[in-house]
Amino acid sequence: MLKRLRRAFKRHANPSRKQEPHIILAAQHSIAPQDISRGAAEVVQTLEQAGFSAFVVGGCVRDLLLGLHPKDFDVATNATPEQIKDLFRRARIIGRRFRIVHVRFGPEVVEVTTFRAHHGTVKSRTSKDHAKRGANGMLLRDNVFGSIDDDAARRDFTINALYYHPTDNTIYDYANGLVDIENRVLRVIGDPLTRYREDPVRMLRAARFCARLDFQLDPESTAIIPPSAELLAAVSPARLFDETLKLFMAGYAAATWKKLEQLGLAEQLFPATAPLLENNGFYQRFIDQALHNTDERIHQDKRVTPAFLFAALLWPAVCETQTNLENNGRPRAQARQQAIGKIIAAQIKRIAIPRRFTLPMREIWDLQGHFFRRGGQQAQRLLAHPRFRAAYDFILLREQSGEELDGLGEWWTRFQEADNAGQEAMIDALGSRKQGRGRRPRVRKTRANAN
Repeated sequence: MLKRLRRAFKRHANPSRKQEPHIILAAQHSIAPQDISRGAAEVVQTLEQAGFSAFVVGGCVRDLLLGLHPKDFDVATNATPEQIKDLFRRARIIGRRFRIVHVRFGPEVVEVTTFRAHHGTVKSRTSKDHAKRGANGMLLRDNVFGSIDDDAARRDFTINALYYHPTDNTIYDYANGLVDIENRVLRVIGDPLTRYREDPVRMLRAARFCARLDFQLDPESTAIIPPSAELLAAVSPARLFDETLKLFMAGYAAATWKKLEQLGLAEQLFPATAPLLENNGFYQRFIDQALHNTDERIHQDKRVTPAFLFAALLWPAVCETQTNLENNGRPRAQARQQAIGKIIAAQIKRIAIPRRFTLPMREIWDLQGHFFRRGGQQAQRLLAHPRFRAAYDFILLREQSGEELDGLGEWWTRFQEADNAGQEAMIDALGSRKQGRGRRPRVRKTRANAN
């Protein structure tokens, strides 16, 4: 299908230049009106009946062309946020930096945005302060409204500058995104450095799209990222938390991490962990295994908690910090607690991990040493701990990554499956092995063993 689209038009030399759209007729693409969600279709219909223009836009159009199932549908219109809100009973305006409208239809939320323009090109429609830039060029507020042509030039990547009109089943392609979809190329619209400065999160989105869609970032858009990576320091920690979940909890975490490393972005998100992976094979295997396990669980529709994910991503930093503290004379238990506190305190300055996740992270790490203490009633008490399962999975992850823990994971697997008599027999069978507090297990020498 997409090969037919190549013949429908020729590529222009500069996709960032404002231009007339390529209008792709129904016979030239595979999207049908029924592919659009009920909520998005109703939003478009309501806006058009009120005299406005409206299109289904962006990633959902791209995904439908790729044969994927969009997670959600977005609509773009020439109506202002206030005008949009007045048309729908269950609608609310959100955001300050980008004012958008969420329209709810049962469980579905349709995000509706007003066509935006480049600053200085269009006079704002209201008297409010619509545009504000930081000293480094980052957009702190961006509510300058314009036409659909202006809006297309403001989009981040060519493959997202696609506007689908369900009324007549046509696609408006403003940046030759359909050819890039066919060639599986991700390309920034406009000057990459300027666009990354406007919103540094676009660099993270580039890594995510490449990993999720198996696209290649074009050379010009790629080359500027490593020297621009530090721009992410200007992004709020709260926003980076939301973006991190998108990066690692969509089923493509392992591929995304590799892309982040290639682009020099991993260290911007996890400054205490990323540098440790370069010269430590275990740490690298551990992160890879953790992300592969996360992807597998997501693809199997199993629950994944951000607490476990962040606990894994920060584990090398906790281990290294604890080892350094012990080498400086701190008792092991004290060193572990200080390392945990230090790493969490530093990380939340970069990514604002909520307390509802940092507390379980602490418990997962704290319980690692308890798995070696199985004498008396200690094993049963640990089994009853509310965080046992997550901490047990963490032990298995460590072993899967190549850490030798004396078969600890297999022992606890059998212990959970045994009845009361069997559990007592397993504890008795430990015999004279010392399981006292503070004793290190016999493990392969590695700085990753922060028990």
